[in-house]
Amino acid sequence: MINKEQLIGLYYQIALIRLMEERSGEMYMRGKIRGFLHLYIGEEAIAVGTIAATEPQDYIITHYRDHGHAIARGIPSNTIMAELYGKASGCSGGRGGSMHLFDSSRNFAGGHAIVGGQLPIALGLAIAAQKSGKNGGVLCYFGDGVLNQGEFHESMNLASVWKLPILFVLENNLYGMGSHIERVHSGGKDAYKIADYYRIPSSQVDGMDVLKVKEATEKAINSIRAGKGPFFMEALTWRFQGHSVADPQSYRTREEHIPA
Repeated sequence: MINKEQLIGLYYQIALIRLMEERSGEMYMRGKIRGFLHLYIGEEAIAVGTIAATEPQDYIITHYRDHGHAIARGIPSNTIMAELYGKASGCSGGRGGSMHLFDSSRNFAGGHAIVGGQLPIALGLAIAAQKSGKNGGVLCYFGDGVLNQGEFHESMNLASVWKLPILFVLENNLYGMGSHIERVHSGGKDAYKIADYYRIPSSQVDGMDVLKVKEATEKAINSIRAGKGPFFMEALTWRFQGHSVADPQSYRTREEHIPA
């Protein structure tokens, strides 16, 4: 059971991520933040729910929509904002910007700008965790746009063959940039079934419900820590804004709504 203090903690993190993202968008429009900016608004429950189920020895690695994961892992919001501003006091020394938040002291192995580029790196982290004897694992996040990438399939296959301690977390917000998943991938809203081809156990969860996400993650991590190999979890979610701040969202209709 989760107690009142823990519930408040989860709510605080979700609210902090939302406020951080809204302010980041504002500062980007004012020209204070340069480069690319991909906001996590609407998807906060996934980062908060999954990372709440981890331990300090676990690694976190994610994509370029990484602000929420960084905050949920405990990187101070001021340090993240300093990075977005390109300041030396940022978590990546001001050299990474929005898409490359890192903090080795928290085993936060970064956001990665190349679509799917984090997956092979996650395997290396999983091998390190496996050999360390500390019963750690890896949470690797990616979007539905990765599903047709070669490195995704290669990583799934190798993780299965070597029984690596890794949780693949698909944040399925239904769109890879401006293309709906049903147009570009046969999995559609049941993309988690793709794990069957690699003999990896999988589940699907409501990514808008932080408690359901946390519970599903705990079950997956318990399986991984028991030495049963990788796990694949699809979290159904919805980004409230465009792919990036520059996205006019002309491809989404008024009738579309948050998935149940």
